[in-house]
Amino acid sequence: MEYLTEIKVRGYHADFYGHVNNARYLEFFEEDRWAHLESKIDLRKWAAQGIIFLVVNINVNYRLAVSVGETLLVTTDLEKIGNRSVVLQQKILLKNSKKVAADAVITFVITDKSGRAVSMEGEMLQEIEKLRQA
Repeated sequence: MEYLTEIKVRGYHADFYGHVNNARYLEFFEEDRWAHLESKIDLRKWAAQGIIFLVVNINVNYRLAVSVGETLLVTTDLEKIGNRSVVLQQKILLKNSKKVAADAVITFVITDKSGRAVSMEGEMLQEIEKLRQA
């Protein structure tokens, strides 16, 4: 399992109860998605062509309350490539115990300059395949 993102939970991540606010988990997941995309795909080249990633669905399971001071590890794995969408599986783990604090299934599409989802084929498919863990 590849860990590109390690996050130290700070006070500004917490809610009134001292636990990580549910919206912050989305930011943690996003941080790791970007790290994975940037590590495998030339996003500047895609942006110059008017090609962007667009999240269309996120389903999150909150498993454990996370408190200020914890260190988290975030993972992103490619689950499925469809005709016009890609599904990622993400997890947030407590660094010391590796217990899962939250997991999510994220679906995204890739759009062109017109804003329409494009088919996953050819060179684009080859680039997306790079997101698979070795």
